Amino acid sequence: MAGHPWARRGYSAALLSLSPLVWRRVWRESLPGRSRVERLGRIAASPEGAHSLWLHCASVGEVQAARPLIEALARRHPDRRLVITTMTATGAERAHAVAERLQDEADVAEVSHHFVPLDFPGAARRFLDRLRPDLAIFFETELWPNLLAGCERRGIPVAVVNGRLSPRAFRGYRRLGRLMAEALSHVSWLGAKSEADAERFRALGMAAGKTEVTGSLKFDLARDDKAFGVSERLRAEIGKRPVWVAGSTHEGEDEALLEAHARLRERCFEALLILVPRHPRRFEAAAELCRHAGMPLARRSRDEAVTGETAVYLGDTMGELSALYGAGDAAFVGGSLVPIGGHNLLEPAAMGVPVLTGPELANFTDVAEALRERQALVEVTDAVTLAEALARLLGDAAERERLAAAGRAVVEANRGALARTLEGLDRLLQAK
Repeated sequence: MAGHPWARRGYSAALLSLSPLVWRRVWRESLPGRSRVERLGRIAASPEGAHSLWLHCASVGEVQAARPLIEALARRHPDRRLVITTMTATGAERAHAVAERLQDEADVAEVSHHFVPLDFPGAARRFLDRLRPDLAIFFETELWPNLLAGCERRGIPVAVVNGRLSPRAFRGYRRLGRLMAEALSHVSWLGAKSEADAERFRALGMAAGKTEVTGSLKFDLARDDKAFGVSERLRAEIGKRPVWVAGSTHEGEDEALLEAHARLRERCFEALLILVPRHPRRFEAAAELCRHAGMPLARRSRDEAVTGETAVYLGDTMGELSALYGAGDAAFVGGSLVPIGGHNLLEPAAMGVPVLTGPELANFTDVAEALRERQALVEVTDAVTLAEALARLLGDAAERERLAAAGRAVVEANRGALARTLEGLDRLLQAK
């Protein structure tokens, strides 16, 4: 076997020694029942002779980015069950929502969800023995050494798709050089987002002959007619007020966004902010921040109406970010005023909404560059510059339309990663 198996044995020993701490955290953060059991690989065994594809996504953002691939696989392989795993409960909710959409179609695969097991040797073994997939697909940067090695032992080909390694992640993985080389030795094919990502994977030990630059699946967003319908209804309820959306926001960022909104309302008092925190656990904290800032609030989860007095509409629901983006005249994508690395700039662009961002874009450098090249991205640094940019945009319909058209053009021009990814996966299935 290529790589350094002893490095994985050391990793497993370290993981087992820390298991009380790991399990305590998992127990605290998991949902009761199924999620805790499945963390140990205890899932229902696949029926004898059944065929399945396994796709692992870390959390809600990855499931959303993988949606074009999920839908394509379900339609392309209706005879195989498609199993999605996630680390988080929010990711599970998003996976179930995608599966429900597909249920309305004929001739598509059954789509189900499990929580991915912890990478303990026994948990990985139980999970793989019970699932027995024809192909394992890992999305972006999920590299679990025992799961990867277990796939190879069972003759299960492994693909890493939309492969991404930020400079920061690369530096972290590089400190685990031999372990990462051993893990990557089990990968049958890697489709990287960019040549820079491919080079980082190769530097960690990924075989050059098994690596291909496919582009980013994020550009292959399908038109979501349901989201457009929700956007139109919400906009009709709001009326003709200027509206901006702040999506996927984080702790430490909401304060700056509310400051920007207060500054904007000094010039345009009727402006409305649709605020959508990234994590459900922060919904209450975001509502409290709005109240503390003196911003009259309406909450979507409670079906509260937006009145003339409402300053902030809190999008405290799951699976509606695209629809909420589509209800705005401009959209700020969060995780970019704090050192998170940004979130998907293409979601508002695909909805035909001008895109604003902060400077922290380490996770989306390729997407940001594509938008910059078409002058389809407005970049700000803090609450002051954000308020100024919003005031200019909300007062200039022609510039908003130019930005919206340029953003849509970027999405269209960069499509193709999905087709290249499916070709790579088909080769693995045909060779099996």
